[in-house]
Amino acid sequence: MGARSMSVGCPTFTLMGTLGLRRVTDALLRRADSGLHVVRDVSDQTFTALKAAVTVGGVRGVAVEAAWMATHALLYPWGVVAQQLRPEGHLRHYRTDLLPPRQRGLVVSAMDAAGTPIVLVHGIGDNRSAFAVLSGALRRRGFGVVHAVNYSVLTALTGDVRRSAALLGAHIERICEQTGSDRVHVVGHSLGGLIARYYVQRLHGDARVRTLVTLGTPHNGTLAAYLLPTPLIRQLRPGSDLLTELAEPGKPCRTRFVVVWSEMDQVIVPQRNARLTHPGLLVEEHQIRDSGHLSLPVDPRTLHTVVAAITRSDDAPQHRITPGRAGFAGSGVTERHGSCP
Repeated sequence: MGARSMSVGCPTFTLMGTLGLRRVTDALLRRADSGLHVVRDVSDQTFTALKAAVTVGGVRGVAVEAAWMATHALLYPWGVVAQQLRPEGHLRHYRTDLLPPRQRGLVVSAMDAAGTPIVLVHGIGDNRSAFAVLSGALRRRGFGVVHAVNYSVLTALTGDVRRSAALLGAHIERICEQTGSDRVHVVGHSLGGLIARYYVQRLHGDARVRTLVTLGTPHNGTLAAYLLPTPLIRQLRPGSDLLTELAEPGKPCRTRFVVVWSEMDQVIVPQRNARLTHPGLLVEEHQIRDSGHLSLPVDPRTLHTVVAAITRSDDAPQHRITPGRAGFAGSGVTERHGSCP
């Protein structure tokens, strides 16, 4: 009798309970549907990566990734020592009589490009040894100052992208002061690209960075970040506060972005999260079908892209890149007037 009185006498509570249960059920269904969508998306991307891996180029890419991992392990201790900046090298490249023909040609045809410092920023848990091949190749082509930045290996455990971006900004200021350059080019691999992007977009770094090239950078996060729950790794999860902040529109941006990503990237999951789509940034995108994550900085196509990007003058016309050339698949240029938050 008491139970019946409660049921009949309190219709408001009964209605509220029904509505609350319905909301919870709807939320769970939406979450389940979202989860299924993520699983389906990851499955599709995994299939795409496996399909790329079984091609002739893919087999070669897997072999290069394995070989570079072994070589990199040997070079890693050397890379722990911070690189010393030598501004005299910057000045020396204004004399052409002592340079090999290839370097002399760059200085004569693009003196501004040859004299603009190039700053290399490595990925998580790595050091400047990641750019051993790329930095040497750039110097041989006549670029006067190629400087690789080291940040602490403890960054993965205690670091923060925002703080690392501020430190990168201070380092770039020192490079500009010592070389007399007003601006620099930056090449960032993996996390290094995200650190540089935050500096450009949120810390007024577009005043210093003329071109930012990112290699396998999780611009939209990576599901692999759920494997390690450290503060910095959580910032790399899709939809994190940091990535949401970077996605916001803002003031005019002077930096040109060049994004290189691979269908065979085993760290950025799904792989297309290494793409950069922002309504206010000038982005040039290059898609590689058959390169692993670690070997992106040693891929000859990456070197070609970097050289082409940093030798292009600011007022040079932009052209759409034809898909399929030089091993690129689905490459293209997106032209927009930039804006930085």
